[in-house]
Amino acid sequence: MATGTLKILLTSAEVTPFAKTGGLADVAGSLPKALKHLGHDVRIAMPKYKQITEGEYILDYPVEMDHHLETGIIKQTKLTGKNVEIPVYLIDNYKYFYRDSIYGYGDEAERFNFFSKAVLNMLPQIDFQPDIIHCNDWQSGMIPLSLKTKYAEDPFYNRIATLFTIHNLQYQGVFPKNTLRLVGLGEEYFSPERLEFYGQVNFMKAGILYADLINTVSKKYALEIQTPEFGERMDGLLRKRAQDLHGIVNGIDYEELNPATDKFIYENYTAESIERKKENKKALQKEMGLPVSDTPLIGIITRLVDQKGLDLIAAIFEQIMDLGVQFVLLGTGEDHYQRLFAELKMKYPQQTAANIGFNVELAQKIYAGSDIFLMPSRFEPCGLSQMISLRYGTIPLVRSVGGLADTIEDYNPETDIGNGFSFKPYHAQELLNTIARAVGIYRQRRDLWQRLMDRAMKSDFSWERSAKEYVDVYRKAIDKNLASFQNNRAVI
Repeated sequence: MATGTLKILLTSAEVTPFAKTGGLADVAGSLPKALKHLGHDVRIAMPKYKQITEGEYILDYPVEMDHHLETGIIKQTKLTGKNVEIPVYLIDNYKYFYRDSIYGYGDEAERFNFFSKAVLNMLPQIDFQPDIIHCNDWQSGMIPLSLKTKYAEDPFYNRIATLFTIHNLQYQGVFPKNTLRLVGLGEEYFSPERLEFYGQVNFMKAGILYADLINTVSKKYALEIQTPEFGERMDGLLRKRAQDLHGIVNGIDYEELNPATDKFIYENYTAESIERKKENKKALQKEMGLPVSDTPLIGIITRLVDQKGLDLIAAIFEQIMDLGVQFVLLGTGEDHYQRLFAELKMKYPQQTAANIGFNVELAQKIYAGSDIFLMPSRFEPCGLSQMISLRYGTIPLVRSVGGLADTIEDYNPETDIGNGFSFKPYHAQELLNTIARAVGIYRQRRDLWQRLMDRAMKSDFSWERSAKEYVDVYRKAIDKNLASFQNNRAVI
C-alpha cells in the first residue's frame, strides 16, 4: 500500500467559511485541517463566488469550453485552524461565478464543467501534482471522468488517483442530453453504461463510474444507497461498485464547536461545569419570548424540506404541545413548511418559537439552550447536528437511518446504555412515542438525564478518527489507480 506523506487536493463547490449552503461546506472546511494535523500536504480548490472577497491573484490561463475559450483566474487564500494553514485556490471567472447565489441557475452544467476543467488545467501551472484528488458531490463529478479519458495518456495526470464522496445522493446534477456537447463528449458517452440516466446526462454518475474509489458519509448510508428505497435510481450502479464503496462517518470541528469557548452562546460551560448549561436555556427562552421554566425544551435546526421528517412533526404537533414542552425551530426552505411553522408559532405562542431563515449565532444558542434536539429524518446520509448537539450536552432524538443510526444509540434506562433516543419506522406515532419517552425520563429521572448529558459531552466525534479513515481510503485509491496504470501499460 502507498506509504508516506500524501499530496491531497480536495475539490468542493462550497467550503466553510468562504461559502456554505449545507453540510458539504462544513466537511470541506474541517477535514483538510485534520489531514494537515496528520502531516499531509493538503490543499483546496473551489469556485470564487461573488460573496468571496479575499484572494490574491496568482495566474490566469485559457480553458477550452464548447468551441470557445474562457479565462480561468486563480486567486489564493488560506483556511486557518489551530497551528495549521491550508492553501485555498479560488477558481475565478466573472461569467460563471459572479452571481448573487451559489446555485440555482440554468447553466449549472456549464459552470461546474468549467470548474472541473479549470482545476485540472491549474495543477501543472502551480507545480502541484497531487497523489489524489478528493472530489465531492456532482459538481466535481467530471474530474474523475476527465482523468480516465482526456488525460489518461498525459504523464502529469495519469498517476493521480481519485476518491469521489457522495454527501447526498438525492442531488445528482442531471441535465439534458445536449450537455454532452457542452462538456466536450461524444455520442458514445450517451449510453446506460456511461453517462445516460433516464434520457439525460448525470454528473454524479460520472463520478461514481470513473473514480478509483467511492465513499459516502456514514457506514449505514453506504449500505442504504445500494437499495431501491434510498438509492435514488442509482442503486444498481452502486451495487456493481460495492467493493469500491466505503462509508466514513463525518466528524465535526471541535475547535469551532466548543461550548467552553463559543462566543455566540449566552454562557460558556464544560462537562465539568455543565450546570451552567441551564443559564443558556433560560436566556434562550427569554430571547424567544417563551416563559422561563424548567419544562423540556426541544430544539430543531434544519432545512425545511421533506427529507427532514417535517411531515411527521406536522402530523402530531398538537400532541407534542400536549406533553407540555417548548419548541424552538430555526430553518428555511419550502414555502409550505415556512407558512406551517409560522402558523404554529401564532397558535402556540407560549410554547413555540419559529425562526424562518438562518442565523449562525442563534443556531449555537439553540444547541446550547435546548434539552432535546430533534432530527426525525426520512433519510440522512450523515447528519452533523446530532454530533453538535452531543458536544453541547443536548440529547439527540433521531430516526435510526444513515449516519443517525451510526452515531446515536437508543437510550435504555434499565441498562443506562445509549446516548440519545431513536425510532425506526417512519411513522408519526413512533416519533410521538419517542418524544414522550424522552420527556418522561427528563421529568422523572433527572439522575439518568444528568448522566446522559455527561456522556454526550464526553463523546468524541472529532475529525481525527475520520481523517485517519480517509487517509486509509486515499492509499487504497492510489494503489488501485497505480495497478490499473501498470496493467494498461502491460497491455500496450
